[in-house]
Amino acid sequence: MRPNGVRNNSMRAAFRGVRRSGRRGISLLAAAGLLLLCAGCRQDMHVQPRYNPFDPTDFFEDGQSARMPVPGTVPRGDLTMGPEELLYTGKLNGALVDAFPFAVTRDVLNRGRERFNIYCAPCHGLSGDGDGMIVLRGFRRPPSLYTDQLRAAPAGHFFDVITNGFGVMYPYGYRVAPRDRWAIAAYIRALQLSRRASISDVPAADRKILQGESR
Repeated sequence: MRPNGVRNNSMRAAFRGVRRSGRRGISLLAAAGLLLLCAGCRQDMHVQPRYNPFDPTDFFEDGQSARMPVPGTVPRGDLTMGPEELLYTGKLNGALVDAFPFAVTRDVLNRGRERFNIYCAPCHGLSGDGDGMIVLRGFRRPPSLYTDQLRAAPAGHFFDVITNGFGVMYPYGYRVAPRDRWAIAAYIRALQLSRRASISDVPAADRKILQGESR
């Protein structure tokens, strides 16, 4: 007969051994599961069924895996050459032009004013004097849109600056659609004209209304 103390110590040692073995087994199972998971990801994402450039294939009749673009395909992004060059670059034959790619209507000017107030006014100010809220908080002041240099600049210049940025102004080409850039350019022209406009520049019907209101 063993004493009770010896028997209890033996049982405790055996229990600890079983517990350690159980922990090791769980760790091994977890490690094996991670290995299987990693192996599965590598097969699905790293080793993909694909063709390298100029690889042959028997799927198409000509035996080529690379395919020609379908008729009418255009480059991804904006067209910068050909008949749409002016619309997408503000240029013709690579030179900035003082022309618009579409008629400037009241709707275009309203759209330009809306886009100007959203994207341009924070720096240039609502009137274009270069006193926007960002400037009032310490940002570098942009030039007034009413300087002789900018009055003489072609309309394509404003489109190009909006598209590509200028100086500390970052580009807005990825934010503002091409037609909206032209609408902003048209609105800038309207602002410039308004500073030097006289009553004779107002259409006759509207001139009578203005003259009646001033009395």
